Amino acid sequence: MTYDFAPLFRTAIGFDRLARLVDSAASVPAGTGYPPYNIEKTGENDYELTMALAGFSPEDVEVTLADNTLVIRGAVPEPARKGEILHRGIATRAFERRFVLADHIEIGEATLTNGMLAIAIRRVTPEALKPRRIPITAGAPAAVTLEAANETVPAHAA
Repeated sequence: MTYDFAPLFRTAIGFDRLARLVDSAASVPAGTGYPPYNIEKTGENDYELTMALAGFSPEDVEVTLADNTLVIRGAVPEPARKGEILHRGIATRAFERRFVLADHIEIGEATLTNGMLAIAIRRVTPEALKPRRIPITAGAPAAVTLEAANETVPAHAA
């Protein structure tokens, strides 16, 4: 399925990343539920991504951030078995999960405790993007230079 964003782009500037985000979300195959995860909003600008990784150690998991995409990969080496496995209910297969991040998102600490990977995420608004009040000053009108006579006269006389 494809989406036509042309009507939106007639009055919006700089939203081409949104179109790419929707296209990439639509191309993700259904049924990729491994490993399970939660995304929790823990504050006004704080989030936590929690992923269930039973059987994985910190050495088996890689967390990277590139081009506003958080990538989590995991692979567990096959251990030497003493016997035959009759039932395998704990999945320790290799995986890769990608999360597209909004602008101005920072990734904090990542911890793996009791089979749960927790990644702290925070939205940080740069000072340049925060609303600011522009001061208005009162004063005398600016002087205007007349090109022909090369003389300066007050603006109200020009």
